[in-house]
Amino acid sequence: MANRILVVDDEKLIIKGIKFSLEQDGMQVDAAYDGEEALRLAAANEYNLILLDVMLPKIDGLAVCQQIREFSGVPIIMVTAKGEDMDKIMGLEYGADDYLTKPFNILELKARIRAILRRSARLGDGNAEKASKVTIRGLELDYDSRRVFIEGKEANLTAKEFDLLELLMENPGRVYSREALLNTVWGFDYPGDIRTVDVHVRRLREKIEKNSSDPLYINTKWGVGYYFN
Repeated sequence: MANRILVVDDEKLIIKGIKFSLEQDGMQVDAAYDGEEALRLAAANEYNLILLDVMLPKIDGLAVCQQIREFSGVPIIMVTAKGEDMDKIMGLEYGADDYLTKPFNILELKARIRAILRRSARLGDGNAEKASKVTIRGLELDYDSRRVFIEGKEANLTAKEFDLLELLMENPGRVYSREALLNTVWGFDYPGDIRTVDVHVRRLREKIEKNSSDPLYINTKWGVGYYFN
């Protein structure tokens, strides 16, 4: 059964982007645009996780979190645009499980969600825990430590190289255009151009391929983009 997520934010474009990305991963996503609606949905439905913005109309996110905790132990990730330590501390004291500061990378958000869902599954049912790593033909990606190994030897990747490899490995055979990779890995508001993607793919190949000119893992679909073989 698909994980069901409630995303709460008053910015519709943000919800649209998050919803699209999470649904691509097979999750079911509900949306709320103010605190009252969030409380109503949280009380009426069973969610695996709630992504909750701090600044909301009608009832602020911290109060929503506190009220949800009166009837549910659902994992909650708080999102704040302020970036102030007090907001983060208060969010956790009100019962949140984690927090993110805007603007955030969608892959970072998905990694946080995956970690919390994995932890929840482990607490609820030891057999339901998702794998913390994936290995394909000697290439191992460890989600928790964000490290990559080739035949047991670590490949020292940058954060963006890891994000790029993670996205491609999780969707083998799916061809991503340079624009799609730029938007997903770097963010929709990234000021760079598509050549950034080519540079990172080249560097990534140099680190994980035995022969970067004849790649085993990351292949090119000429005129389209890149995919994990």
